[in-house]
Amino acid sequence: MSDAVQPLPVPVTQAGRDGLAALLARPGEALVALDFDGTLAPIVADPEQARAHPEALGALSALAPKVAAVAVVTGRPAEVAVRNGGFADVPGLEHLVVLGHYGAERWDARSGKVSAPDPHPGVGAVRAELPALLEGTGTWVEDKGRAVAVHTRRAPDPQAAFDALREPLTALAARHGLIVEPGRMVLELRPPGVDKGVALTGFAREIGAGSVLYGGDDLGDLPAFSAVDELRAHGTPGLLLCSGSDEVSELRRRADVVVDGPEGVVRFLRDLADRLG
Repeated sequence: MSDAVQPLPVPVTQAGRDGLAALLARPGEALVALDFDGTLAPIVADPEQARAHPEALGALSALAPKVAAVAVVTGRPAEVAVRNGGFADVPGLEHLVVLGHYGAERWDARSGKVSAPDPHPGVGAVRAELPALLEGTGTWVEDKGRAVAVHTRRAPDPQAAFDALREPLTALAARHGLIVEPGRMVLELRPPGVDKGVALTGFAREIGAGSVLYGGDDLGDLPAFSAVDELRAHGTPGLLLCSGSDEVSELRRRADVVVDGPEGVVRFLRDLADRLG
């Protein structure tokens, strides 16, 4: 890494420029919140093999001591995100929080423990019915404990499988009191009432954040983008960072800054840490 501090991208919106300015002016009040898959970790065919970008921990541990809080907000179980991200026992990340299952679970680096409510009974019901519904589709089911995700990326025609399954999976979820969260070649069946926006807003209020940066890459991150918009409307500056891909154009359109995937996110975090001295 060069000794020279690299310039940060200029946000394309005034709200984004205000958010970045507030973060730089008062970093001790800032919350930096980030999605995991596709943002801190490259997307891979088998989600179990997803790992944080090799330079992600270094960038996060350089940034975390300079801001109020760093949180990873993910649809994964918190323990899985901690394991795949390598977040436990990292110097500089002693106050990291992982909000798993869209905020239904919480892991704190200080205690190393996960807190969570009891699972929704509908998850077990759909888990039992999925094999018959998915037979012959070439899809793969990821059991997240508090949710199940149907991945179509391995199917002969991933997009066709995604489109064909969306309606029957939505009907199955509704019968058991669940909702379907679409993503990048994945349809996740999970309980209602929790999403990344709710998780982000709750944590920002808990710590009294004076500014919020949120970075994501997928449709599941749109509620968090909306939460930042709502915070900005009520006087808390915010910055929306998109880990760019060609699969989710809506997130790109709403972002203040678009970077080139997890590598670009890591570079942004590292450069931000450098700017904060």
